[in-house]
Amino acid sequence: MTTITAAMVKDLREKTGAGMMDCKQALNETAGDMEAAIDWLRKKGLSKAAKKAGRVAAEGLIGAITSNGKGALVEVNSETDFVARNEQFQGLVKMVAQVALEAGNLDAVKAAKVGSVTVDQAIADAIATIGENMTLRRVAHLSVGKGIVASYIHNAVIDGLGKMGVLVALESGGKADELAALGRQIAMHIAASNPLALDASGLDPEVVRREKDVLADKYRQQGKPDNVIEKIVESGLKTYYKEVCLLEQAFIHDSGKSVAQAVKEAEGKVGGPVKITGFVRYALGEGIEKQETDFAAEVAAAAGQA
Repeated sequence: MTTITAAMVKDLREKTGAGMMDCKQALNETAGDMEAAIDWLRKKGLSKAAKKAGRVAAEGLIGAITSNGKGALVEVNSETDFVARNEQFQGLVKMVAQVALEAGNLDAVKAAKVGSVTVDQAIADAIATIGENMTLRRVAHLSVGKGIVASYIHNAVIDGLGKMGVLVALESGGKADELAALGRQIAMHIAASNPLALDASGLDPEVVRREKDVLADKYRQQGKPDNVIEKIVESGLKTYYKEVCLLEQAFIHDSGKSVAQAVKEAEGKVGGPVKITGFVRYALGEGIEKQETDFAAEVAAAAGQA
């Protein structure tokens, strides 16, 4: 009798995308014959994940979770918005976020165990069950030694899950409730204003260089002399920083103040100094080239007819 090894199960799972236990059963039923096991899974309708893997997954959910000075943000994608309303999928995203709170980075989350399987295996099993391609696209983790990590979910479908998520870390020894209220306001601001960095020092040098070049070329074409262009570029960069740097942006809750000024004024309520040490903002599907589809096709796909 052929001994079914863990390596054989893993190989079959990678080839078919079927669940680990289904792969083990298939190999047992076919005496370890890999090709026969693949056919066995296909006949049982369990080799769905491999068929779905090539499809663009740009829908899904952002999940956020915070606890004891830590926060995690994850993006789990699906093919259609229908799946985002599926309780099983929502539970999967919540589970992934919970794991990310401890595991930290993407590879660690995928490899982390949930019960007897890894997160990666759990996602593959969900693909086979739900019938759509799904991917754990990205993971972010923030922590602060003394203070809080606040979160905000925009367009939430249920608590902690939605189409956009933000984490922001605030370092402070002040009142926890006041700090949490401030953190939520700042997280909402980040969702609305989409800053690129905390301050100018955090901007990608290449982004700053391109902005300088655009400004310089604009006024060079107008015939301005180099010494004048230099001053205009310097002034233009200051304006640019106010647009893209969190601390310099006009606070959405009081546009007469910058975020930095709003934080400084809030220190009285908090009862001590407050410092924003980091933030993360995820918008669902950003950067993914989406396939154009009509509503009828999306319904058919969700029903497993496409």
